[in-house]
Amino acid sequence: MPRPIQPAGKNPETAPSARLPGEARVFLLLQGPHGPFFDRLGKLLRATGAQVWRVAFNAGDAFFWSAPDRLIRHCDAACDWPAHLDRIIAEKGVTDIVLYGDVRPVHAAAREAATRRDLTLHVFEEGYLRPFWITYERGGANGYSRLMGITLREMRAALRGRQGDVPRPPAQWGDMRQHKFYGALYHFLILTANRRFPRYRTHRDISVWREFRLNLRRLLLSPAIMLLHMIRTMRIRRSGSPFVLVLMQLEHDASFRAHSDYASMSEFTAEVLREFAAHAPRHHHVVFKAHPLEDGRGNLRAAIRDQAEVLGIAERVHFVPGGKLAPLLGDARSVITVNSTSAQQALWRGLPVKAMGRAVFDKPQLVSEQSLAEFFLRPQRPSPHLYQRYRDYLLETSQIPGGFYAAKARAPALRLVVDMMLTPLDPYDALAFGQAETRQQPGSD
Repeated sequence: MPRPIQPAGKNPETAPSARLPGEARVFLLLQGPHGPFFDRLGKLLRATGAQVWRVAFNAGDAFFWSAPDRLIRHCDAACDWPAHLDRIIAEKGVTDIVLYGDVRPVHAAAREAATRRDLTLHVFEEGYLRPFWITYERGGANGYSRLMGITLREMRAALRGRQGDVPRPPAQWGDMRQHKFYGALYHFLILTANRRFPRYRTHRDISVWREFRLNLRRLLLSPAIMLLHMIRTMRIRRSGSPFVLVLMQLEHDASFRAHSDYASMSEFTAEVLREFAAHAPRHHHVVFKAHPLEDGRGNLRAAIRDQAEVLGIAERVHFVPGGKLAPLLGDARSVITVNSTSAQQALWRGLPVKAMGRAVFDKPQLVSEQSLAEFFLRPQRPSPHLYQRYRDYLLETSQIPGGFYAAKARAPALRLVVDMMLTPLDPYDALAFGQAETRQQPGSD
């Protein structure tokens, strides 16, 4: 369960290791985002005097680590990992564990070990306010985040009356091309150079070979997908039909699987289509917007088309492949998602949002508590004042300007996050106790 935020004036609870100086810390980095982000982070942590170790579970992990004398290979099966992790912690004197995403099996074991041994767990995740920020928390992210237990009233109190502008994201900041490239390279390395990891098995439901082929296909078809996205978006916007926008997530999205009751994305889309057919006004349409990294493994487009035909609403149902979200949001009537952080962009625009899973933004007066039937008829809008407080709070705590993949985006994130990792307080307590790091928002230079 997420730890509640501490009231002002009360000492926050921190792991003993969080109070140690940098030279007394031993950081163990597990799997990070594809690419060199964790390698750059490790170098900066070593510069503080700390010891830094990295665990490689496959050739992709090892390739993106430039200190072979500080690399630990896990060459056994996944079931042997918890015992191996315990040995590493004991032998190296680990004080801090660093990971990206906390629900994949190897990281779930690390989260449990950190809790049991009272270690500091540093969790990176894609930005809750993405695509122009990354997330840094302690103890857990998404459904395991402390945000799940922090009320809007507590957020407002922690801000102490600060009146910040809700910053408009910069026009050019994303690093989607680099994201796709590093994903394809990572899986290519596993396919071609994984001899030292003979018992490695991906936590995905598909083989590494198919994962690589899908990544490569997505990379090569990016121009065609973008063109198709533009054509379909233009047609929808020019039709004049009111529409609800459904934000799709990846079939293998760990947050979707761990923090919702759906077994598959098609199960979610099927429920939306049934309720739409039964309750939405007949002149309304529904638009399913695919995730920018959607690779077609679940054949969701066909599943949506087939069910729409069975329900007799095919002419009112649309599917848009990956691409920019803003043009569709500009004309949407409302938004439905499981727990996609892209819903934050809808809240920023004042659009009604319905979340069907557990999400950090699912707060009263921000996200609708209506049933889907009621939401299709008369969706409730979020409170703009409360959303600004919520967004200000995230920008002052867990949201770091920058990105994981492009060098231009990594630099501002790394400049800020190392000091945040070394402070005794997690980002939420740091704000509550007046010790939050000063930061610039993207585009402010």
